[in-house]
Amino acid sequence: MAVASKVKKPAVTETKPVAKAPAKPVKRAAVTTTAKAKPAAPAPALPAKEARGKKPKLVRDSFTIPKDEYSVIETLKKRADSLAQPAKKSELLRAGLKVLAGLSDAALRTALQAVPSIKTGRPTKAEVPATKTAAKATRK
Repeated sequence: MAVASKVKKPAVTETKPVAKAPAKPVKRAAVTTTAKAKPAAPAPALPAKEARGKKPKLVRDSFTIPKDEYSVIETLKKRADSLAQPAKKSELLRAGLKVLAGLSDAALRTALQAVPSIKTGRPTKAEVPATKTAAKATRK
């Protein structure tokens, strides 16, 4: 009579290769923040950025100005340098706008009447000096 052994043999399992789906980035921060309740007071994590606030949106523009008035900008820039407060052309124009905005209606009208009206837009080809048109012809 054969005696059966009481020791069990471990079951052999076959491992089959499984095709993995391509890894997708998981937005864990977004998932966890939406699942959690927001605190009542914002955390003071970035005090420097909060103090500065958002940057204002900037607008580019161009305009026509007489040469004698344009030279005043250079004079004002030199005055600002002598006051140890260097300024760019745009900063001078913005400062002038702030001064005009602070004027009363009567003072603003007086200031506007002191400025002669000029023709706006780009000069026509007939008005452009001959040196510029000659320079363009030599480049081609």
